[in-house]
Amino acid sequence: MPIHQPQQLTAVRPDRTGVQQAEAALVEHYPRLVRLAYVVLPPALGRHRRVLAAHALVQRALPPAGSSVRGPRVPAQSRRSDAPAGAEPAPGAGQDRGPSGAAYTWMRLRVLRAALAHERRPRWWPGRLPAPAALRPTVPVVWGLRLFPRAGGVDELALDRALSAVPGPVRAAFALELLEGLDERAARALLAEAEVVDPAGALRRAARLGRPDRAGAQAMLRSGEFDPCTVQTRPSDLLRRRHRVRAVAVAAALCVVAGGLAVAVEEGARGGGRGEGPSPAGVFAPVLDPAELMRTAAEQWADTSRVDFTAWPARGGRTDDDGLLGRALRAWAGPSDAVRVSTTPGTVAVPPAQPPRLLFAGEVDGAAVVLFHDGGVRVVRYAEPLSGSGGAALDFARTDDADVTTGAAVVVSRTGDSARFLLAPWIDGTTTRDLLAPDTPGKPLEVGPDGITAAVDRPAAGGGCDSWPVLQLRSSERIVENHAFLLTDLGDPAPAHLTYTPKPGRGAPARQPREATGTDALLAWARTACSLRALSGSGVRAVNNWAFAEQKLPEGGASAGWLCTRADTWRGPGRVLVQFLGPAASPTDPAAVVADRDDTALCSRFGQHVLAGTHWKAASGRWYVLAAGSRAVTRIEASGAVRGAAGGPTFAVRAPRDADVELTASLREGGTLTAVR
Repeated sequence: MPIHQPQQLTAVRPDRTGVQQAEAALVEHYPRLVRLAYVVLPPALGRHRRVLAAHALVQRALPPAGSSVRGPRVPAQSRRSDAPAGAEPAPGAGQDRGPSGAAYTWMRLRVLRAALAHERRPRWWPGRLPAPAALRPTVPVVWGLRLFPRAGGVDELALDRALSAVPGPVRAAFALELLEGLDERAARALLAEAEVVDPAGALRRAARLGRPDRAGAQAMLRSGEFDPCTVQTRPSDLLRRRHRVRAVAVAAALCVVAGGLAVAVEEGARGGGRGEGPSPAGVFAPVLDPAELMRTAAEQWADTSRVDFTAWPARGGRTDDDGLLGRALRAWAGPSDAVRVSTTPGTVAVPPAQPPRLLFAGEVDGAAVVLFHDGGVRVVRYAEPLSGSGGAALDFARTDDADVTTGAAVVVSRTGDSARFLLAPWIDGTTTRDLLAPDTPGKPLEVGPDGITAAVDRPAAGGGCDSWPVLQLRSSERIVENHAFLLTDLGDPAPAHLTYTPKPGRGAPARQPREATGTDALLAWARTACSLRALSGSGVRAVNNWAFAEQKLPEGGASAGWLCTRADTWRGPGRVLVQFLGPAASPTDPAAVVADRDDTALCSRFGQHVLAGTHWKAASGRWYVLAAGSRAVTRIEASGAVRGAAGGPTFAVRAPRDADVELTASLREGGTLTAVR
């Protein structure tokens, strides 16, 4: 076996020649570099965005003319002694020891750093936002088409899912070994040069991918499934594109209106307040004219197929107070510095494009409150103190596509630890209950003639979680019979709707979410209610508890449950908490959160398969790895620190307490699934 001696790479001169050599290396090895970038980039980008991002960061990796171009501080890469048969030699290894090989190695390092930066967030960067590198404008840009690498088979799909379950450094180590053919020492040095914190750990985790057939894994990485240079095209979502064009047109019109308002305000300021320039009301008339507000007839909700905020009549004791309504509309059009403005995530605070619908105007808890509904998209709340020098407040919340339940209530006032709600006109029964007291019946809640409830305790925002008050409402039989449902206050103007999907039955079709008022639903929410605090203020529309599996535990056969708690927001993205319900001494013992995933379709009708695992300690003191999958899972396998397999949707194996175990599952219709984390 030939032995390659380590050799220091020759640095490319920091002149125009060096840039030309880097460009030549990029052009010559462009498909290889783009494939490397595609594998390392986070799969969460989606295939279309990942294709474009891979091409963009490879093209951006070329330095400008006159830049200082230096070779990386790594030895010449040698052929892996255990490299799969037929592996191509890596540029810069063996035969590429001149400037050309050094240029390619340097370009590869720049591409690797850029790809890893897509997942790397600074400590101060908000956790819900993409990494800064992912926000840069990219070239090329494709309009009207979606780009996809050629679809592979089941094995390629399984490998792609396995890569999506590991962080970027592990994907990079995997690609360097199998795509670039680097040995462990060279790959570790290159990862260190790319600023990976734990190169050795990344290589250890990468070694578990593709086992036992590493040669087959290399062949799959070189297949069309991972080739962003050979792509298929499909049109983008035509209906969504049409809606976006309309939205852009509306936004442009709003910008013109806002610009006119700015000019009007500036002219008014120049006139010294003497009426020499047009006022905001003049610019937006008749949009801001109280006389033009839309008002729904009192009984229309019972004679329409659209049961949402458009069916709410105007209620309250000050619906004819043009002074109050005018102040609310003007504050909406151009709030002063004295007005506190808040918006739920994904909600815009632009002025109305047409006269809004009046829902309420009255006095609540020492404030004059006005509620508007704006074109099916937003509910806007204006409040000003009845006495004192406090400023007004203006709150915006998204409510598009609201229905009987999600359009059933709006928070009209919050004081201290309680809140009052304005209820929809179709609400015929109102009680409150505590989710942490599932056996305690609901208590009647008083509702005034204008639809305002008595004060309702709010869930604790921090500290202990001793209770979780919710509204239990019942719809009028004029629109639906025997329909009761739960709403909870998560800090937004619109409360969130709570539902429950029961355990799968043997041979029965998949269950659908239902109202969380039954015994099983209340028992499940009793153990998971406190996890709702993590969703506070995030614009949640509805939360569903899906009991996707039940498991007999080792050493005694006690039962445990698995829940997937999915929160859907008004703006679209969802958040998933997978929770393990082990044996408990109390029906309110909190479940253990074993996975937390943002911006995912998991546990929805677009993501109906789920697999999760956790470590569990038996009464004997022995530790196990437990896993459970949804109804389509037929087999679960464990690899890593321990190995094992079991048929069916549940799995248990003895394992050390901190064992690092990779879990995969086979599905009834084919394909595989990796555990959510």
